[in-house]
Amino acid sequence: MEGRPLFVEASVNIPTGHKVGMVGRNGTGKTTLFRIIRGELALEGGEISVPKGARIGGVAQEAPASEVSLLDTVLAADVERTDLLSESETATNPARIADIQTRLADIDAWSAEARASMILKGLGFDDHQHALPCSDFSGGWRMRVALAAVLFSQPDLLLLDEPTNYLDLEGALWLENYLTRYPHSVLIISHDRGLLNRSVGAILHLEDRKLTLYQGNYDTFAETRAARIAVAEAENKKVEAKREHLQKFVDRFRYTASKAVQAQSRIKMIEKLKPINTPQEAALRAFSFPTPEELSPPIISMESASVGYDGKAILSHMTLRIDQDDRIALLGKNGEGKSTLSKMLAGRLETISGRMTSARKLRIGYFAQHQMDELHPEETPIEHLRRERPLETPARLRARLSGFGLMADQAETIVSRLSGGQKARLTLLLATLEAPHLLILDEPTNHLDMESREALVDALTAYSGAVILVSHDMHLLGLVADRLWLVNKGRVTVFEEDLEAYRKHLLSKDTPQKPGKLSKQKPKAKPPSRDQVKTLRVEAKKSEERVTKLNIMRDKLAKKLANPALYENDKLGEMEVWQKKYAEVMNALDRAETMWMEAEAKLEKVLKSTGS
Repeated sequence: MEGRPLFVEASVNIPTGHKVGMVGRNGTGKTTLFRIIRGELALEGGEISVPKGARIGGVAQEAPASEVSLLDTVLAADVERTDLLSESETATNPARIADIQTRLADIDAWSAEARASMILKGLGFDDHQHALPCSDFSGGWRMRVALAAVLFSQPDLLLLDEPTNYLDLEGALWLENYLTRYPHSVLIISHDRGLLNRSVGAILHLEDRKLTLYQGNYDTFAETRAARIAVAEAENKKVEAKREHLQKFVDRFRYTASKAVQAQSRIKMIEKLKPINTPQEAALRAFSFPTPEELSPPIISMESASVGYDGKAILSHMTLRIDQDDRIALLGKNGEGKSTLSKMLAGRLETISGRMTSARKLRIGYFAQHQMDELHPEETPIEHLRRERPLETPARLRARLSGFGLMADQAETIVSRLSGGQKARLTLLLATLEAPHLLILDEPTNHLDMESREALVDALTAYSGAVILVSHDMHLLGLVADRLWLVNKGRVTVFEEDLEAYRKHLLSKDTPQKPGKLSKQKPKAKPPSRDQVKTLRVEAKKSEERVTKLNIMRDKLAKKLANPALYENDKLGEMEVWQKKYAEVMNALDRAETMWMEAEAKLEKVLKSTGS
């Protein structure tokens, strides 16, 4: 922490049994707080208390790598059960044997294997893998075993620090559902908006070295905080106006004898004027993707293509195409071939049979987690860029870095000292340096905080190339992808329904029925009638008018909330009413803007198809 305090007079009370998501920018001290709760670090002042006798559990820093099987590793996490079973083999006193058996029954010890298997399966391990030793699996998969172990042990306070970072979408959705039914308290650090919307009932926000607890899910937190920011910014404007007024008097009369006392009085008043503590947005949230020139479609096409390793096909009979305006999310469990398909599209794997053809001038950008390991740890970001752009000036190189949120300090910091998020930004910059026509992103958000994830959504929305996206972040997929491809059992097929339907399929353990067949050509729609075009125009116009009305309502409410009189003690109830109304309007405005964009997109697509 290098002497910098992470918390100053931070206080919060979380009732027993509550499920709380913890958010805050990277580096604010969320993980440090977890270490303090676990007793690994000492407080310099204040106290943290948990119910007497409460068991605190979290995922171990080191993933298990022993010869013990996955199932036995998870079962061993229930220390009481393990000890009782061991004692039952040697106990001779009848009374003690009876006590042991009673306690084993009380903790449901006899269903333990079934429960442990269920958790392992939910986190992506097939039945036959449960008997394999942990050492057979990579570090990421062993972290899943560590997660399974702590979930099985069911501590009274479950601490999870970014658990979805080593899960695929299917595992993340299973965890969401599991946490909603977890019988004890949960405190989870996460930047996964879907997880925080569906699995917790409150948000603990760490900002400016203070803790604030918000009731409701992440969306509710975001709306409430937006209202607070609007109020604080309005108050800051008033403070600044008053400061300027006082300063003018001081500048005019400071050296006038008859006004000297008044001038000194106003100087003291200026010193006492403090800015309202406005919640600070992440300063380094920008992404700026270069714009590629347009290529004739398709940019990639495949005919009966197969791909795999050492001559053995992982994916077969792929007949599909990608155009430059496609935004495609790859769905499917880890190990089914999503990364294999990504590597083939990126040109890093050759087809075994069939054919894949690409546009002659096609440029491809490829981002995957392992590429962060290919960075040079003893070199700075600007040195990485200089290797790729040796003729560019230092000012131009720095401008490129700042376009990805890597400012002056980070530009000259060696990679080994950068945070995970900063390394991800650098890797993403290198992947997009050549203005690719196709950008392949394999889990791009694992090290990005919430603000950076939203910035990535904005950048991908503005990007004019094709996107292939693999991610466990449902929020990102929902906002970016407009096509879903299911990678399953050696095939790639179109999933015709939406992400919510896919989520329900997974949670109900249903196999998606009739996902559809990927054809080489996109199906041709019937030309729209004049009435259909007219209807879409009316829909787009109404949507725009609703957004305008809601913007007016928002401005009026913001003005109301900026009135200091509203915050007098006898008007606290009135203040809460107006804040709630503001949050409701902001929520409605968000939905209205989405509907407007969708209406405009439909109209634009129809007009394009008719040549209008």
